[in-house]
Amino acid sequence: MKTKDVMKPSRRRLLQAAGAAAASFALGGLPLAARAAGESAGRMKIGVIGSGRVGGTVGELWVKAGHEVMFSSLDLEHDKALAARLGAGARAGTTREAGAFGEVLFIAVPYAALPQVGRDLGDALKGKVVLDACNPIPGRDGDMAIEAGAKGTGVASPQFLPGARLVRAFNCVGYTSMKSEAHRAGERLGIPLAADDAAALRVAVRLVEDAGFEPVVVGGLARAKDFDYGTPIFGRPRTAAEVRQVLGIRS
Repeated sequence: MKTKDVMKPSRRRLLQAAGAAAASFALGGLPLAARAAGESAGRMKIGVIGSGRVGGTVGELWVKAGHEVMFSSLDLEHDKALAARLGAGARAGTTREAGAFGEVLFIAVPYAALPQVGRDLGDALKGKVVLDACNPIPGRDGDMAIEAGAKGTGVASPQFLPGARLVRAFNCVGYTSMKSEAHRAGERLGIPLAADDAAALRVAVRLVEDAGFEPVVVGGLARAKDFDYGTPIFGRPRTAAEVRQVLGIRS
């Protein structure tokens, strides 16, 4: 897909997101590449860490929107097959390669794997926008999931991804709903977002829209607890208006 075919985000939504973020937390600086990626209509380079159900689904939507995506997981052959199926704009690599490739990173791995992912990425995290979709599930991820659930994932996750410009995103809508409902006619599915960096948030807003959904800015990372695993909104696909209603967010 050519650059001109990339879906342009709604200017109104971008301004709303930026305004909401600026009212809640300070605007942080971004590296030039990430700033340009978020504010231009051109394609972006995205490294997907964890190309399973969520990572593979969202990454595919970004490829179809015209972005360049490198998929990575513990199964490189799976990633190569996925990239071959998606064609131009998709490629496969290791975690470190995806970290170096991406102007923006999307992490969708079991929560217990997050510390190792952070170590593998190392300096590639510094100053980079990272969309975090990892959910702490006690039955799968053990004690660290219990601790993260108590703190709130938005507060707990940054310790594992030092230097990253973290945005909680794509964690509370099932992959089957995202696969079938992306770009649907009428009111689109709402994707809650939380971040402490308004510039990083603008990048996430654009990527949510490019994937075919409507971003709902909830607030800073502490507010990510409102749409964590186990909350009333988790796992229940809703329109953006319904998400705002459930979370008590004024339009």
